[in-house]
Amino acid sequence: MKPPPPPPIALVICDVFEKELALVTAGASHIVEQRVFEIALHDRPEVMRGILQGALTELDRRDDIEAIVLVYGLCGCGTAGLRAERHPLVIPRAHDCRAVFLGSKERFASRQEACPGCYYYTPGWNLARRVPGPERVAFLQASLSEKFDPEDVEFLIASEREMWANYDTAAFIDLGTAEAAREAAYTQACAQALGWQYEYLKGDPALLRDLIWGPWDDARYQIVRPGQKLAHAVDDAILRADPTESQP
Repeated sequence: MKPPPPPPIALVICDVFEKELALVTAGASHIVEQRVFEIALHDRPEVMRGILQGALTELDRRDDIEAIVLVYGLCGCGTAGLRAERHPLVIPRAHDCRAVFLGSKERFASRQEACPGCYYYTPGWNLARRVPGPERVAFLQASLSEKFDPEDVEFLIASEREMWANYDTAAFIDLGTAEAAREAAYTQACAQALGWQYEYLKGDPALLRDLIWGPWDDARYQIVRPGQKLAHAVDDAILRADPTESQP
């Protein structure tokens, strides 16, 4: 017996997923609309929440969708508090995109235990120059110089370098995008410059693919029904749905 066709959906996407998402959306005529937001919103979770909620409210005006799919994770609690108004929301159970690229929160947790000093590189993160390496320093130097005095710029860059001291391995996650070989080489060059180990990881598209096509099983996805909001669960579920209004 053939499975039922996927319902019509709208996507709200972090642009870190754009390259990988293209691999799993070919022929996805059930995607009615896509809205893509910049990765830099992760720096301001409160701002990110407000912008995403605005997009959800606008998409709720549509009569031709059955759900809004969030191509995000918890993302520093930037998605916590998002409200489902007219249509249900669907989001993978993941702290952030690393678990999505690896295929599950369980694989990511296992990786973290095996390599606590790993910093993960992907094409999207690399191209945004948000990963440790020489070009990140140059990017910070240029962008911060527009806002701060030279002494403050040096302090902020030194602070970021101190954060890098917590890591010893640059791990590249490959989901088979056209840029993968080039960005793996870039990751390896960053590792060499930092004096880190380099590791290549084959990603798993299952979590991302099923986010688009289904099924949305409770073990891997949180569904937020109308009248509920997304919340951080302090257990292995990572996410939960709470009533929008407190119940007596």
